[in-house]
Amino acid sequence: MDILSIVGVILALAAILGGNILEGGHTDSLMQITAFVIVMGGTVGAVMLQCPMATFMKAMKMASWVFLPPKLAAAEAIEKIVNWSNIARKEGLLGLESLAENEPELFARKGLQLLVDGSEPEAIRNIMEVELSAKEYLDTQAAKVYEGLGGYCPTIGIIGAVMGLIHVMNNLADPSKLGPGIAVAFVATIYGVGFANLFFLPMANKLKGLIHSQTQFREMIIEGVVSIAEGENPRNIETKLQGYLTK
Repeated sequence: MDILSIVGVILALAAILGGNILEGGHTDSLMQITAFVIVMGGTVGAVMLQCPMATFMKAMKMASWVFLPPKLAAAEAIEKIVNWSNIARKEGLLGLESLAENEPELFARKGLQLLVDGSEPEAIRNIMEVELSAKEYLDTQAAKVYEGLGGYCPTIGIIGAVMGLIHVMNNLADPSKLGPGIAVAFVATIYGVGFANLFFLPMANKLKGLIHSQTQFREMIIEGVVSIAEGENPRNIETKLQGYLTK
């Protein structure tokens, strides 16, 4: 659980709503279902238009990463790789076959299988880097969905504001309809700017950071597997991989 993300959301909402109350405003005045439908419906629809279905669905699944980021146990992974190296030196690469079958991390399992198959170090690096690049690209495209939401949201909010003002102009002869129309106009703008800057854009940047961490983690696995294939000393491998740990 990412406590910082939770605190950030609570603090942002508390600051906005608290400021409104301190200014003498009422929370009910910010609850406009019409403005919400215009802004969120228009924004999501625009993003659906710009990206493939698979990318959009992947982005929705990745939203949970903001609060429950994937665990990357880099230190434990280094210990595991060093253990693989020791086994390979004592029993040969075929000694890793049983470990490859039981390895839970799919990317590491592929590297182990390539080792067991006797692939050349350069071939192992090339194969694994292709998969790494493809994975990073797909994840980054999914994160950009939230960038798109953050980009379109304020503009759709302005559209909602203009629609509200048009409604007001059409009902100048009926004062009872002026208040709701003006409320929708201004609240739509608040929704557009608020959702973009409090949620969508921060989520996009958070996901990009997590994707970068995952890429570094997989690069470390590649380096470790290739080093085993090259027959490097386990202690040297450990020292090399320690450079991937961030303090």
